Amino acid sequence: MIYEIRTYGDPCLSDVNQLVNIDDNIKQLLDDMLETMYKTNGVGLAAPQIGINKQLFVIDIGEGPRKVINPEIIEMSEDHNDSDEGCLSVPGIYKKVRRANKIKVKYLDENGSTVEEEMEGFLAKAFQHENDHLNGVLFVDRISPLSRRMISKKLQLLKKARLKNKK
Repeated sequence: MIYEIRTYGDPCLSDVNQLVNIDDNIKQLLDDMLETMYKTNGVGLAAPQIGINKQLFVIDIGEGPRKVINPEIIEMSEDHNDSDEGCLSVPGIYKKVRRANKIKVKYLDENGSTVEEEMEGFLAKAFQHENDHLNGVLFVDRISPLSRRMISKKLQLLKKARLKNKK
């Protein structure tokens, strides 16, 4: 099933997300999220982006899909990198965001097994981006005030379009 992507201004994107108990419905949801992500040419998709406030997301940076449930970032490196980010929920906007180069994470996979792994580079960036969604944070919340002012009109247009489409 392909889900509609919620866009900037949707309250669902800033809500608190609940921990997940894994069952067949959650496994199907993860499969549907992957299908939606691939259809929209994304590299990650968090449940709040499809209107479901649960702690799970999917990622595929070209190394095969990861299904992530109840994630935690348990360590972040001191060294950071600023690089352009975009988001399916903030279409057409790309800005530099500072992210840790290396992270250590812990999460459950779709079978309920605990996964602990160290990530770096693009995978670490994607994981941090999707994990932010679970905390109600969008990448535009992490950009500089100057960059934020530069895109403020675009953000307002996204909000207006969302409200118009909602009617």
